[in-house]
Amino acid sequence: MPDQELKKLLVKLHHELENTESVSVETLALVRELDADIHKLVAPSPRPEVFESVLERARLLKTQFAANHPVAERFMAQIMDSLAKMGI
Repeated sequence: MPDQELKKLLVKLHHELENTESVSVETLALVRELDADIHKLVAPSPRPEVFESVLERARLLKTQFAANHPVAERFMAQIMDSLAKMGI
């Protein structure tokens, strides 16, 4: 169930960023990388290094969104909460 929640949150995050004009190319690239990592994470046999990269990217994005994108920051907080529920 947490993996379905993560996927839904990622869709919401992407939708929010698509409707925001002031998101940098670098931030969008980080979101795409986070998305790819989360899909690897919910695969049947995720590699241990994926756990670290997911958390690192999620923290970085949450920090970047804090000042200018409060809705995106909220989605990142929910994503991090879902990861924590999965034991990551």
